[in-house]
Order: sequence, then structure tokens, then C-alpha cells
Amino acid sequence: MQVVSTTPYSQLVTILERSLRNAGATVAERDRDNKLIDPEAKVSRLDILSERWGDLPIAIDEQGRAQEFSLRYATIFTFRLADGRELVPQQVVELSRDYVSPPEDATGTSTEREILTDELRREMAASILRRVDSVVRANLAREAAGATPPGEAAPAAEPAAEPAPATLTTP
Repeated sequence: MQVVSTTPYSQLVTILERSLRNAGATVAERDRDNKLIDPEAKVSRLDILSERWGDLPIAIDEQGRAQEFSLRYATIFTFRLADGRELVPQQVVELSRDYVSPPEDATGTSTEREILTDELRREMAASILRRVDSVVRANLAREAAGATPPGEAAPAAEPAAEPAPATLTTP
């Protein structure tokens, strides 16, 4: 498996690769310049298309200074199989955490924000991997049951019988 990002040296990619290795997946090796050692290898690809951070003030004090913020983290990703078929279409995952930052006592605020940033990255990686895992498992179950693979037309189903009208009874 290969994890690719538009952001060079993305910490999210590092966390994703570590998580994949811990789960038993083989992650494509990179050289010192962050390029794949074997670019011709046929591997599945997790593409991180975008990572965006934002701080939104959500509470202000009587002097109009921001007191509380919402830290937002959004990622767009897609997952392709080794043959190039898109298994997980482009999706957006957005996470947020609120934190207090009193303007008169900023000591420790940057540390709190850094802790939240690290926490959001770990949660983002877990969320992305859960989504990919659920689609991969569903696809494997479908193939094992002999169902139509994704991207192919399914045979026409028999029309369902008209359900009987519901009756409402009152006590």
C-alpha cells in the first residue's frame, strides 16, 4: 500500500503509514527525498488530496476579544486498488475541537492547541482507515458471496410485491 499526499512531509501520512504497519499492511518504502523506491510496483493507493486547518472564534469577551475557539481539521481522500479502480470514492472528513484561550492569560494556550492538533491528526488517521477498512471488508464479503464487483452493472432485480397498507389502531 502507498500513502500519497499533496502536502510534502505530511504528519498525517506518517501516522497513517505507522497505523497501517501496525495493522499488518505492507507500506511502500520511500527514499530520503520522500520518493517511492519502486515507483513501478503495483500497490493500492490512499491519496490524501487535501488537508486544511482553521480556527474559528466562537465566543468573545465584553471587549470584543476572542475567548473560545473551534479548531477545525478537514481532509479529502480517495482509495484506489492496485489495478487503478477507485474503491473508496473521494470523501471529506472534518473534525473539530473547541478550546478556551483567555486573551489576558495566553500562557499554555499554544500548548493546548498543539495537543489538540496532534489529537485531531490521530483521530483523522483512524477515521480514514476505518472508512477504507469498512469498504474493503464489504467488497471482500460481496465477492465471497458471488455478488457483482463494484463498477459493474448488477442484474435487474425482480420487482418487489406491493406492501399491504398499514392500519392504525387507537386504544
